[in-house]
Amino acid sequence: MKPPQIPSLASDLVQTVLCSFDGVEFTRAPVCPACGGTVQGYDTRIKKFAVTRENDRERIINVHVKRFTCRTCGTLCYSEEPFYPDTRIGSPVVDLCRTISATLPYSRTSRILDTMGVLIDRASCRHYAAMQLPHVPVADFFGIQLPFSILALSALTARTGEGGRIPRAEALAALGFPSAYRAPADGTLAVEKRNERDKEE
Repeated sequence: MKPPQIPSLASDLVQTVLCSFDGVEFTRAPVCPACGGTVQGYDTRIKKFAVTRENDRERIINVHVKRFTCRTCGTLCYSEEPFYPDTRIGSPVVDLCRTISATLPYSRTSRILDTMGVLIDRASCRHYAAMQLPHVPVADFFGIQLPFSILALSALTARTGEGGRIPRAEALAALGFPSAYRAPADGTLAVEKRNERDKEE
């Protein structure tokens, strides 16, 4: 089967965005998510954000995420981070999976991501596409639909400069604070309610 034709600019943009997260530390946890109590530092975990291909070699992009314990209820919690709840890969990669698989089979989605240098298997694409997550706004970029989060992050990386690490607070804002998302019990999400919650947070 012929490999998918992806504009090189789109592949370069996605690669630059993902690589800009390498080694970034996420350390902010204002209050305990369980009871609203005061939290104190516990430790820092290295979490896999993405796996990319660079010059025919795999590269694992890791981020550092601080964990906290609540002084009131003892809950162990993570800082605000660039991951949706219950996922093991960064939210921009999940957004890419969901955007591309909205119109294509999961196997083709995986091949397109592979062409972009983003390594994720068909089963994972299917899993993330089926999750109850907020709607992913998209924009056309040289003939391919990309999540708006990727384009917003690209603007941040352009300001940071080549090889620089992306500013964590601005990155989380561009991603819509994915770790703060909680799926409603009925599986729906009102955009207005989510925007109100994001403003409060």
